[in-house]
Amino acid sequence: QVQLVEAGGGLVQAGGSLRLSCSASGSIFSINAMGWYRQAPGKQREVVATITSGESTMYADSVKGRFTISRKNAKNTVHLQMNSLKPEDTAVYSCNAQVSIVALRGPMDYWGQGTQVTFSS
Repeated sequence: QVQLVEAGGGLVQAGGSLRLSCSASGSIFSINAMGWYRQAPGKQREVVATITSGESTMYADSVKGRFTISRKNAKNTVHLQMNSLKPEDTAVYSCNAQVSIVALRGPMDYWGQGTQVTFSS
């Protein structure tokens, strides 16, 4: 069993910052990659940022230059530093991990339950 626990969502104002965290635990042999996705009401889930085991990163054009993904904080933990937040960033942010639970087997996707990022009014 693999579990992903997210934290850091909350209420922000335009131009503000949030730092999301996701920790994976359980029957983990290795993690190929981790990433953050988001989904706004009535919209499809979209990728925000990903990072591989080799520290290669990818960002959606809409967040490039504002968001930073990192796996340096702790083992099996990924952070998403979100700066200069905009109203259109409002969404449920979900952590994803590509996890191998046994040797010599391809990774399987696991998802956290999501954390809400909402703007104050």
